[in-house]
Amino acid sequence: MNELSAEPYYKVRRRKIGAIVLGCALLGLAAVGAVYGIGGLRSNPADAACRHAVETAARIKPLVHGEVAALALATRPFRVPDLAFKDAQSHDRTLADWRGRAILLNLWATWCVPCRREMPALDALQAAVGGAKFQVVAVNIDQRDAQKPLAFLKAVGVTHLAYYSDESAQVFETLKTAGKAFGMPTTLLIDPRGCEIGDMAGPAEWSSDDGIKLVRAMIADDTKTVTR
Repeated sequence: MNELSAEPYYKVRRRKIGAIVLGCALLGLAAVGAVYGIGGLRSNPADAACRHAVETAARIKPLVHGEVAALALATRPFRVPDLAFKDAQSHDRTLADWRGRAILLNLWATWCVPCRREMPALDALQAAVGGAKFQVVAVNIDQRDAQKPLAFLKAVGVTHLAYYSDESAQVFETLKTAGKAFGMPTTLLIDPRGCEIGDMAGPAEWSSDDGIKLVRAMIADDTKTVTR
């Protein structure tokens, strides 16, 4: 090929760069397809099972105000990871142990001042609403003195909450990775299927009229509408 017919160097280089960029884009799409299904169009398997939780979130939306105004309701299906922790007898427990019952999952620690203030309200909520349909599951994540949280709960008169703990704090890290934990305390409302109804960063007066009405509406399977 002579000089007159040769393609200018800058055009050849531009074409090669374009081919490399296109190849990278195709590899990226292939990776997405491998994770989410061909073309990224296949839905998460949890979507169908957790759609009811999103419907519940929409139903109770009118009650998210006042003392529980900070609750962020679920707008898309999300199955909460099957978090693992210990009970007061050091037996292994996971969230799956509560399938069939709605729960308020709360992560707390004695070094967290808002957590300490919130515990009596959670205890009172458990006393008022806890039962066959609902339970407060408060998991302590203190990592040094295992007796300190027990002593604190006794000192503030918490008697209705069962004690659960995770000295590794992996429960927090797992929720953080899932985008559901940003600080302490962290609270999730979870339906009987293990699906998120809502989450909250920070404390709330859960034993207030606002908190109790919200939880009771959440577990009322036959409630079609909610009013303030």
